[in-house]
Amino acid sequence: MVPRASRFAALLVVASALISGCSADATAGVRAGTVDVMASFYPLQFVAEQVGGDRVTVRSLTPPGAEPHDVELSPAQVSRLDRADLVVYLSGFQAAVDDAVELTDPAHVIDAAQDTTLSTPAQQHTHQDEPRDPADDERHGTLDPHFWLDPTRMPALVQDVARTLSTIDPEGASQFTANATALAQRFEDLDTSYTDGLDTCRSRTFVTSHAAFGYLATRYDLEQVGISGIDPEAEPSPARLAAVQKIVRREDISTIFFESLVSPKVAETLASDLGITAAVLDPIEGLADPSDDYFSIAGRNLDALRTALECT
Repeated sequence: MVPRASRFAALLVVASALISGCSADATAGVRAGTVDVMASFYPLQFVAEQVGGDRVTVRSLTPPGAEPHDVELSPAQVSRLDRADLVVYLSGFQAAVDDAVELTDPAHVIDAAQDTTLSTPAQQHTHQDEPRDPADDERHGTLDPHFWLDPTRMPALVQDVARTLSTIDPEGASQFTANATALAQRFEDLDTSYTDGLDTCRSRTFVTSHAAFGYLATRYDLEQVGISGIDPEAEPSPARLAAVQKIVRREDISTIFFESLVSPKVAETLASDLGITAAVLDPIEGLADPSDDYFSIAGRNLDALRTALECT
């Protein structure tokens, strides 16, 4: 990871370029007459697209198929951020985006962290014997950013986006409000599906390659065991791997989950060593398949959990 001081110095150079007017491509690709929205990564992009409809052009700072935790921004991206009508980001999640927002002057900014209450892994439903490495969560402080995996936390962001778009584009206010109401209802329906689908299961414990599912576990009374902590690129220690193996054997866990945007090698190797199944549980941080969206992935996640936990 690039040190914060180096990132900040690089962004100062970009800021100087912005002041000099070197941002001719800032609005390239924005449809005429639409609100220019920059979102920092996929779940926020999805909300902005769904609420804004055809009255917005939404671009993401995280490229399609890329893992968002370590995203770095090009000068062109920072220029677009500076000129955007609206920026939607999650403070504390992507350091380069935090730095860029601090150094630029978008017309309107929504920090999704203000629309929910983030918690630490210790406050979530993690397994009582889950191992922890000293370096766990170092880059994210003590707060877990993955709030979007609990669908009940999304409507507040949806309404914030609708209110802000209505301020920017008053003529579209009724459309934004209607879209937001429909999207919030979809999140409520998804919550009902998860609640019902995970109500009666043989096991309540699931093992994941990285501990992104703490909010989901807390919401649906499950227990998460992460091979790695919040950081998906962190290498688990031998002691942590041994502790995870012990939990899997003791609780007769049938599946170890990996994700679509990060190498599955550790999870698949561990599952092979234990003679159990490896399967995908997607943290919905980005799209590996452009035909998917938040809800299609969330539906597959529910099916995968129901199978692994032997729910009836």
